[in-house]
Amino acid sequence: MPISALTGSRLRERRVALGLRQADLAETVGISASYLNLIEHNRRRIAEPLLQRLAEALGQPLQSFHEGVGSAVIDDLRAAAARLPGAEIDRSEDFATRFPGWAATVIGLHQRVAGLERALEAMNDRMSHDPHLSASLHEVLSAVASVRSTAAILAETQDIEPEWQARFLGNLQGDSKRLALGAEALVRYLDTAGQADEQGLASPQEELEAWLASNDWQAADPRGLASAAARQMAAGWLAQAARDLAAYPAVGFVQALAELGPDPAALAARFGGDVLAAFRRIALQPGARLGLVVCDASGTLTFRKPIAGFALPRFGAACPLWPLFSALARPMTPIETVIETAGPAPERFRVRAFCQPHFPQGFRGPELREAAMLILPEVGRVGEALAIGSSCRICQRVECPARREPSILSG
Repeated sequence: MPISALTGSRLRERRVALGLRQADLAETVGISASYLNLIEHNRRRIAEPLLQRLAEALGQPLQSFHEGVGSAVIDDLRAAAARLPGAEIDRSEDFATRFPGWAATVIGLHQRVAGLERALEAMNDRMSHDPHLSASLHEVLSAVASVRSTAAILAETQDIEPEWQARFLGNLQGDSKRLALGAEALVRYLDTAGQADEQGLASPQEELEAWLASNDWQAADPRGLASAAARQMAAGWLAQAARDLAAYPAVGFVQALAELGPDPAALAARFGGDVLAAFRRIALQPGARLGLVVCDASGTLTFRKPIAGFALPRFGAACPLWPLFSALARPMTPIETVIETAGPAPERFRVRAFCQPHFPQGFRGPELREAAMLILPEVGRVGEALAIGSSCRICQRVECPARREPSILSG
């Protein structure tokens, strides 16, 4: 069992907790106090027999001085430290070992901030492109302007005839009711916008994706969907899922996935199936923590399965640097690369993208292209990565060569 780099720190903390002097512990195990001091400050390696004697003298099991902090905790601490300059990132393990409670608090705050950033991205996306929200906001602002105008006339005009005064008061009452109803509808829409069983979803596609997410992206009864359009889309999705399952049978696919990994091209070659179907089967496996994005030839996202840490725009255009769009321009060419998100705590993902053309009306008809991008977690931060964002309005990379408009976060 390997000895942790912070074994000396643990020895020192245990000795201090027991109230032992350094000289007394050194004498007990048969070494000099100066040598023990170097060990406790992690400046000397410690042999296994000596560590065994020290553990016995301190009344602790030997493995308690071997075990280090989990790599996930260290990675989370380093990600939190990357948000602000001056943090001693190289001492993350030391901090987590000495103060596990504070480490958990810092990680929790970091995750909370990251969650709020994702909520901001989603809300900005909705504010910018959601037609239902735009109409609701327009209704509220229109009612506010009308109420203010009528109130100003009543307040500033001294000699209004009783008949006109009654008309203005009636208008004021009507506009006030309209404002109250509009504000109530707006709040209800924002509160229920992410739930599949409510009418607040902006589009049938969004309702379908929320329904799939609530069922862990597996087939379910589409009658639970609210709108007829979403149920119609669900019927098409279920038929497609059945075709994918027929091309990639569950048992054989799981075994092939274990052998080949999440490689759509290799799996398609193994089963002689469609590559894009392999993308869907990989991402929609029960319990798969992978993301999937599909677009048509116009670049419009037609399917989105999110993955934690990678923001997918719900409306409008996505980042043009996504490998998804590179694949769209190079059909039948597999693309694999590592991407890095924007922000103070960027995250890395490994993505695989592929575009496949279709000719539903024969070669004389139009060519339809569909591209898919599989998003997998990337362990470690070694090597170069393609810097990408979610959309220009919320991307903090000011010098991006593909920027279309200023970011609302850059100032």
